[in-house]
Amino acid sequence: MRPRLFGATASVAALGLLGSLVTACGSSGSSDGTTLRLVAAEYGNSPATSSQAYWDKLAAAFAAAHPGKKVEVTLYPWADVDREVTRMVKEGNAPDVALMGAYSDFAAQGRLYAASELLSIKAEANFLPPLAEAGSIGNTLYGLPFVASSRLLFYNEELFDEAGAKPPKTWADLKGAAKALKEEGVLYPYALPLGPEEAHAEALIWELSNGGGYTDNSGRYSIASERNTQTFRWIKDNLVAPGLTGPIPPAELNRQDAFAAFLRGDVGMVNGYPSLLHEARAKGMKVGTLSMPVSDTLSDGEAPPSAGVADWMMAFKHDGNRELVGSFLDFVYEDKNLSEFAGRYHLLPSTVSATQASKDAAADPSGEQFLTALRGAQLYPVNEPSWLQVSNTIKRNIGKAVAPSADPKAVLEEIAQQAGDVAKQR
Repeated sequence: MRPRLFGATASVAALGLLGSLVTACGSSGSSDGTTLRLVAAEYGNSPATSSQAYWDKLAAAFAAAHPGKKVEVTLYPWADVDREVTRMVKEGNAPDVALMGAYSDFAAQGRLYAASELLSIKAEANFLPPLAEAGSIGNTLYGLPFVASSRLLFYNEELFDEAGAKPPKTWADLKGAAKALKEEGVLYPYALPLGPEEAHAEALIWELSNGGGYTDNSGRYSIASERNTQTFRWIKDNLVAPGLTGPIPPAELNRQDAFAAFLRGDVGMVNGYPSLLHEARAKGMKVGTLSMPVSDTLSDGEAPPSAGVADWMMAFKHDGNRELVGSFLDFVYEDKNLSEFAGRYHLLPSTVSATQASKDAAADPSGEQFLTALRGAQLYPVNEPSWLQVSNTIKRNIGKAVAPSADPKAVLEEIAQQAGDVAKQR
């Protein structure tokens, strides 16, 4: 965004939606070739914004275009969908198609169709290159990118004007702006959401801005690298310790709470994606966006990539379902259908043709800014089969690295050890 650096995490049960969204699943292992079962993440955060309306409309249109065929849709909150699909697979009851934040674990188990088994050469080549690369293991595309986003630093222009702060280009600039905002009484000068909802996103943004990341050039995990250690030590000493990240400890601050505070006008700076910008502007807020400020230790001209996220469609192999799944995915990835979903949630479509056809991108210059960032973005290592478990470990633990009594290096080394143990099991 789930990318997962995106996807609104809605607690469907809390919204009273669970009963209507989670439907009974059919039997597993084979297909009658007429009913396709789709399990997808819920992108909405209220009954009014639920994804159910989109999928109901798409399912009806697909059935009308393919007489005798139908689609059954089951939605789960982002917090639950990965676990629920994993449970279904273990129980031998995998859906035909799933839309979630990771795919490679299932691909490594030999459970997924390759894109070449389902899509035409033209359709497979239509995915944006960085997304197709992230969706591939070796040279084979298994994870079909659906919608994507990149992250930019948002700042409240009115709060900046009141504090006399300037848009930051470096970490030192960011610290200076945060100090000025705090002196003006801003509750969260810089909102640092390292809570378990999406800590791995915020962490990656910061790591990249210092030339680090989750993996090294060979693709091996490098969570406890010297660059990453420097990053979290700097955050702890320069933002958290001086009280520039707000009243809630970063390890307890979730992304949705940080975004809500931003929309209330309580946040000076926060990393965000297109849908947050849309919400802020709809409220009449004056919001500036820029690339994440970079470490002052980087050499001149060194421009780290932005962080990007995609969510993934994957097709599970069942006897008799290949033709139906291929027809359904062809339908899903038609420009009008993909663009409608992306526009509904102010995300970026995953294909070249839908991106070019997107009216939102043409009408809103900020859309092009996010797209430009996505073209050169670095995504999570989703093509590493252990990533699903490793990302969960990061989400639960990386916020501890900036706690007052913590040794950032020790925390990162513990996470790296757990990641290494998981990777060895694959």
